[in-house]
Amino acid sequence: MHIALISDIHANLQSLDAVLADIDARGDVDAIYHAGDLVGYSSNPNEVVARLRERDIAGIAGNYDSTVATDYKHCGCKSETPRQEALAHISYDYTRGAVTAATRRYLASLPFSLDMRPLGGHATGPRLVIVHGTPTLNTLYWTEDRSDEFCLKMAASVSLKRGDVIAFGHTHTPWHRAVEGIHFINTGSVGRPKDGDWRAGYVQLTLGDGEPCVDFVRVSYDVEAAARGVIAAGLPEEFVEFLRTGGKPAPSATASAP
Repeated sequence: MHIALISDIHANLQSLDAVLADIDARGDVDAIYHAGDLVGYSSNPNEVVARLRERDIAGIAGNYDSTVATDYKHCGCKSETPRQEALAHISYDYTRGAVTAATRRYLASLPFSLDMRPLGGHATGPRLVIVHGTPTLNTLYWTEDRSDEFCLKMAASVSLKRGDVIAFGHTHTPWHRAVEGIHFINTGSVGRPKDGDWRAGYVQLTLGDGEPCVDFVRVSYDVEAAARGVIAAGLPEEFVEFLRTGGKPAPSATASAP
């Protein structure tokens, strides 16, 4: 079974449409799931949500989705400098004002996690668990430098075993590791990559009788159209540089964390 995993779209409709077109062109994807953070930082939160609903793409709530839905005081984003903190508040205030009542209701309806047996529940097969940050919090950053012990602790919290897969996003940096036969996948980001590659990223996961196969896919998109939308919305120029540089802007253009 071929599954496409997307995450951290962050209101970037151009990148989402490019990824969906790439998935469609492959012709062999059986299901698409999202790992949250549909809104924030870019200018099309309502259009992104509408696209996912049109395509009937199931998924979960990222920290941005749950905080916007509940009108929380902050997006739950990690900031490393005062400027990043200020930019995070600008993005959050814009997003809360831009989302429609229908978008807010949809965000509020998203579950914290998905737990599936993609090959069917009638026989032994791998589980696929999808969270945003970790199985305990959608604001906790699960970076590649986390220890094997940390990974196994997270796996134990949802009773994963050898052959199972847990997928997540939140850090906007893709990686994959297997520990004691359990597969840990950070999907990267569709709309706001942080690994220095500006292209939209997603994962194609293949599940069958053998070991899971994980392919990281990058897709070019019209980043300048996304940039024009950001500027037209009155959002900071730093957000544009973040998109153009894959989260690695020049030192003078410090962008915000996800």
